[in-house]
Amino acid sequence: MDFRPSPRATEISRLVADFIENEIEPIEAAYHQEIKRRRESGTGENWQELPVLKDLQAKARRAGLWNLFLPAGHEGPYAGRFGTAGGTGLSNVDYAPIAELTGRSFIAPYVFNCNAPDSGNMEVLLKYGSQSQKDVWLERLLDGQIRSAFLMTEPDVASSDATNMEVTASIDGDEIVLNGRKWFSTGVGHEDCEIFIVMAVTDPEADRHRRHSMVLVPRHTRGVKVERMLTTMGSFDEPHGHGEVNLSDVRVPMDNFISGPGEAFAIAQGRLGPGRVHHCMRLIGLAEKSLDLAIKRGTSRTAFGKPLMNLGGNRERLAQSRIAIDSTRYLVLNAAWKLDTYGPEGAISEVSQIKVAAPRMAMDVIDFAMQIHGAAGLTDDLPLAAAWTTARSLRYADGPDEVHLGLIARLELLKHGH
Repeated sequence: MDFRPSPRATEISRLVADFIENEIEPIEAAYHQEIKRRRESGTGENWQELPVLKDLQAKARRAGLWNLFLPAGHEGPYAGRFGTAGGTGLSNVDYAPIAELTGRSFIAPYVFNCNAPDSGNMEVLLKYGSQSQKDVWLERLLDGQIRSAFLMTEPDVASSDATNMEVTASIDGDEIVLNGRKWFSTGVGHEDCEIFIVMAVTDPEADRHRRHSMVLVPRHTRGVKVERMLTTMGSFDEPHGHGEVNLSDVRVPMDNFISGPGEAFAIAQGRLGPGRVHHCMRLIGLAEKSLDLAIKRGTSRTAFGKPLMNLGGNRERLAQSRIAIDSTRYLVLNAAWKLDTYGPEGAISEVSQIKVAAPRMAMDVIDFAMQIHGAAGLTDDLPLAAAWTTARSLRYADGPDEVHLGLIARLELLKHGH
């Protein structure tokens, strides 16, 4: 196993680190304060992108730090036009440390056009979309002109089992007709969100993994209604947000099937592996940032005549945090290497392992940082409460812990003939 990034990826990591330190971190607190001010004004401006983000995106693009997620071997002509200098994508092992760096900031993934769900949706179109779908939607997403959402979770069923899905995508002549309700559809609040990828049931009588399809639904299609925006632990995550969407007799052309009817699970298998690596490496970056804040606080504040870091077992928690972060990083790099070497089918257990381990690790480290900050750790004066919420929410996103643990256990039992 070789987890070393290529020389090109090492150089990109250096450029990303410098960009985050010099361009993003100096304005990030003010960015979030302005979003909060707009929210409290009640004018709805909080769902509009701040000009400073567009300025940062333009700088990142000029620096060649754009669409860094583009996968090696699948970028085709797009990396040269919309991606990094050199015109080629990166392996999962190469991209992993870059994703970790972007995880240190809540806005860095958006600055580099590498945020979820846009990056996953772009990868779906890149790997499985028709040429016309790429021309209409992929190029504008890669260019940063528009944003997207992925509609899968539903309010009335246990969405941990995707085969429970009730939203339908029926074929009627030369059209697809969609009906039902989705929620926690990330990105639908953004003013530039123009396209949804909707996962729905096409043939309820087919094999359980051939019943579902992915359909491209333009945001402003008749019958599409964003009913409300949802909070996560009290936060709306503006200007992107998580919405509840009603689909009522929504009609789109047959050409809007991605890869054809019944292909949703096959697409998801190819989409989710790299996406989970991205999520987990960003969580490692978030944990590292939180640990930095904990150390700064713990060595600069005193209580009972001692630095906070010397009280109450804090040194032990610091050491345990370092062990947990580094252990998880190597677990994620192992999954990334197996994805690169064997493909999604050869890394099923490893991808599920990191999806369980990384959020739990991040929650523990962030909790330590919050505790050492006292009551301030619970406020939005610091990024820690939002960081904890992010880590907690990722114990659901892309499959809850229980599903991944069950899969890992099943694969282990299979090795022993059970």
